Amino acid sequence: MKSLILCLTLAMASILPQWAFAADAQRQADVAERGKDVMPFSLNATTHIFTKTAEGGIQRVVAKNVADREQTKLVREHLKEIKKQFLQGDFSGPSHIHGQDMPGLDELRSAKPGQITIKYRDIEGGAELAYRTSDPTKVAALHKWFDAQLSDHGSDAMAGHQHHHDMSPQ
Repeated sequence: MKSLILCLTLAMASILPQWAFAADAQRQADVAERGKDVMPFSLNATTHIFTKTAEGGIQRVVAKNVADREQTKLVREHLKEIKKQFLQGDFSGPSHIHGQDMPGLDELRSAKPGQITIKYRDIEGGAELAYRTSDPTKVAALHKWFDAQLSDHGSDAMAGHQHHHDMSPQ
């Protein structure tokens, strides 16, 4: 009986990762499709880079081909608009793309004005938003939100490395 249970457990373990991968791939495809409603640039032509920091994090979006001026322009316009929306407590874009129950989103929505600062900056081939807060629960929410985006955007996203940036509000 023990060997039967062991065999069944091993069989399930070999199948489960394939199923989990298929579910992730389907979710990523769904997210990419809904992303077209919110993001004016091509998800396939850009990379989202999420870097967690002690005070929040940095979200970068860059064209995979930095010479692609059109994608760069669209990324910059979008991130400027996202900054404005987020500072007004409007997280409808991420909600539409990733779902109402996206990790970290409820905590971010509950932020009081000024509790999270967001600095926009042009970078080569795109733009970045630097999020900063002194509230540990909001930092944790930003980190959960970054993790969810990393998962949902798949190969079009990557974790960044922490750098020392001037994150004063702009």
